[in-house]
Amino acid sequence: MSLIDKAGTYTLGNRQVKRLGYGAMQLAGPGVFGPPKDPARALQVLKEAIAAGIDHIDTSDFYGPHITNQLIKQALHPYPSDLCLVTKVSARRDETGAWLPALSPAELTQAVEDNLRNLGLEQLEVVNLRSMLDVHGPAEGSLEAPLTTLAELRERGLIKHIGLSNVTPTQVADGQKIVPIVCVQNQFNLANRADDALIDRLAADGIPYVPFFPLGGFTPLQSETLSAVAQTLDATPMQIALAWLLKRSPNILLIPGTSSPEHLKQNIQAAALEIPAAQMALLDRIGS
Repeated sequence: MSLIDKAGTYTLGNRQVKRLGYGAMQLAGPGVFGPPKDPARALQVLKEAIAAGIDHIDTSDFYGPHITNQLIKQALHPYPSDLCLVTKVSARRDETGAWLPALSPAELTQAVEDNLRNLGLEQLEVVNLRSMLDVHGPAEGSLEAPLTTLAELRERGLIKHIGLSNVTPTQVADGQKIVPIVCVQNQFNLANRADDALIDRLAADGIPYVPFFPLGGFTPLQSETLSAVAQTLDATPMQIALAWLLKRSPNILLIPGTSSPEHLKQNIQAAALEIPAAQMALLDRIGS
């Protein structure tokens, strides 16, 4: 058994994937825009992720744009048969790197075709529709039109499965009436637990929840508590944050991102990290 296997597995679409995956966003340049300073290092991270046993990579063609997917293709194509590549659509970048909504049928179709081309695929395994009703977080509003477009692309065979990102519980429920939703990707961590009830509801339905920003939005006091626990357990704050998420619910799939081979190894070590009950109690109080 490899280290990463200790995190366990969960069903994503019709695949069993390891619960600790990799998020490729940081492989692009500063601000997720343009090429990386060291392309060879980016390729190394991707290859080492696969060598370590990671079989779930999260990406998007608007990272760069195009850069991250091109790096993934260069490093890993032809892909291992067990690799699940998950991408997302609904945004585009302007010449300054700003994030703009791209939700029309033509824009979504173009995004899917761009992902297919730059990843070197004939079908995308999972496409997440990211709500752009508010760039900074979930906001209520209908996603029926863009989801219907993705459902049509699914019928054409360009997409195998559809997920949602940056969404509210109501949008998840409404989306499930349009097309099967195989995953939900939102911000969630020790300090930001607005989705607690949603995670439990998805777990009951066998649907994975994919949290991003495992260290995002902490107050100084919360960070101090996390750092103290990490020091006690001879671990990094990121490792503790990831290990806590793995223990939070079996349907949580992690996609920590990094452009550093060293940080990649540290993140993977979280799969085997045990947090004693006393430290878990301290961590649980961070978000209360």
